[in-house]
Amino acid sequence: MKGYAMLKIGSTGWVEKNIPECGPLDAICRPLAIAPCTSDVHTVWEGAIGEREDMILGHEAVGEVIKVGELVKDFKPGDKVIISAITPDWNSHEAQEGYAMHSGGMLSGWKFSNFKDGVFAEYFHVNDADGNLAHLPEGMDLRAACMLSDMVPPVSMELSWRISNSVTMWQSLALDP
Repeated sequence: MKGYAMLKIGSTGWVEKNIPECGPLDAICRPLAIAPCTSDVHTVWEGAIGEREDMILGHEAVGEVIKVGELVKDFKPGDKVIISAITPDWNSHEAQEGYAMHSGGMLSGWKFSNFKDGVFAEYFHVNDADGNLAHLPEGMDLRAACMLSDMVPPVSMELSWRISNSVTMWQSLALDP
């Protein structure tokens, strides 16, 4: 498969890689909409997270599920999904203690383009699919959904969409936990 990658600090280009493997809790997706982020720019041009070679960039995406692991309960091939930019391992000690961004170590919840290939590819891997994907609400604009991927945790994405379509300007909203 092709992907757009950081070849080294200060250099980008297209690379060929194998389609990622799908673990029992995971999903393989293909992108429907992607967006570059300033962190992609900082990573490439300033080496913000250190040297990376042939690391596929990108962490903001809306996609279609192609394959799911045997333990995934909430998603199936063909589902349209919003992929969270931060994809923690939700069963990790850190995530269970409320520090999902650091599941597995400092900033280890940020996996795309940091520890593993990102979403600027024909296919990409999403770990812990049930916790890191959200169903794309019917009729939602792909560009708007793509922006949500970096701003809203996956468990809140669908709720955010429903609220945004029912609350008008100048209304107040209070949620009772």
